[in-house]
Amino acid sequence: MAHQERSPGVIEENSIGFVPLSQRHGRPRDLFTLWFTTNIAPLPVVTGAMAVQVFHLPLAWAFSAIVLGNIVGALVLAACSAQGPQMGLAQMIQSRGQFGRYGALLVVGFATLLYLGFFTSNIVLAAKSLHSLVPAVGLPLGAVISALAAAGIAILGYNMIHLLNRIGIWFMGLGLLLAAISLIAALPADAWLGGEVTPLGWLSMFSLAAVWHLSYACYTSDYSRYLPPSVGIRAPFMASFLGASMGTSASFFLGAIAVAGAPADADAMVLVSHSVGVLSPVLLLLFVLNIVTHNALNIYGAVLSLITMAQTFIAAWQPTRRTRVVMSVAVLIGCLIPAMLSAETFVPRFISFVVALMVVLAPWATINIVDFYVVRKGRYDIAAFFRPDGGVYGRFNGNAAKAYVAGILVQIPFLSTSFFTGPLAAHFGGLDIGWLIAPIVTGALYLRLGQPAPAWQRE
Repeated sequence: MAHQERSPGVIEENSIGFVPLSQRHGRPRDLFTLWFTTNIAPLPVVTGAMAVQVFHLPLAWAFSAIVLGNIVGALVLAACSAQGPQMGLAQMIQSRGQFGRYGALLVVGFATLLYLGFFTSNIVLAAKSLHSLVPAVGLPLGAVISALAAAGIAILGYNMIHLLNRIGIWFMGLGLLLAAISLIAALPADAWLGGEVTPLGWLSMFSLAAVWHLSYACYTSDYSRYLPPSVGIRAPFMASFLGASMGTSASFFLGAIAVAGAPADADAMVLVSHSVGVLSPVLLLLFVLNIVTHNALNIYGAVLSLITMAQTFIAAWQPTRRTRVVMSVAVLIGCLIPAMLSAETFVPRFISFVVALMVVLAPWATINIVDFYVVRKGRYDIAAFFRPDGGVYGRFNGNAAKAYVAGILVQIPFLSTSFFTGPLAAHFGGLDIGWLIAPIVTGALYLRLGQPAPAWQRE
């Protein structure tokens, strides 16, 4: 169809509104390149190294935990991503269909905190990486450069984000392959099966790999909403699932093989960069560029969520391209300041915060998926999302809120964070399996309490 090739312009015009069919374009395979390339980055490499450095798994067992965990987590990400072409909306605005116009504010607020925190953290990581590559560039200057670049990409919007990832997949994929070949060739003989495997270590790595994708689930539709609805559910689901699971598994495993046989305090990224010899500066530059591109997703999602929150109270307001640009600049300034003032301490503090905040994402993702695929079967009154009274979804859905809160409360005994450890987590040696329990409780309660679909949906 001809309308599928139409581009909405150099700077994206749309904000949180429904994407008209005349502006729909792209192919489902773009979602593969987005989610694969996004996850070839320093943070997942360092996280994957934990399989060996923290959980002491032989590489064969680390591989199984990483792959299976990423499969489970990517299923959730893909289920959210596949909603975009059918809804034509950013992910967080969809929450009004489950929680009501004002009820969605809590979920959107949590998501916004995640976006802002990830954006700030990645400014710090990019600044440090840039400083390692070019020592003359200090951390403050590196932070400014990386933040401005990410904000510029986000302001250009949807098309630019996808374009950069379509290009980046070739460079990042080749860099990852070269590093992996070199590292595998240098592995000690007993790296694959030597050592003691504990159920706690394996389950901890499995959980870490699965939960990784929950942090993305709250903005996946942002990057699939321009696809025409004719692509259906299966194609965007599979493209998102394969891209996310393969890209993250590859980065995780690269980190694991990098530290196998190395000293316990070895830096996974240093080992990865040194593995390619004279190409080390090139690989570091690719990682810097990928951090910046990835960070564009965070500021883009943060701006859409902030606009969603503001529009909740000003129903007649129609946010425009200018709104998104102004909000992007405001977020840039607001996050750049703490990134420059607390570069050494912000990232570890935020990671602890993110681990705790994941508690609120598991029940949200459950309600979102159950409502879309089971209750509504993909049929929503899009116009009602923007009505002052919430239309058929109302201002507040108490039953959804009850299921959501129950999903949070049931996880508390399993919490294992730097500031709180639940009794069951302590019993299991610090293993947090609350994210596995929450979907069962939340989904069952939501289905039991949820209101029947409106009459217009049953026709």
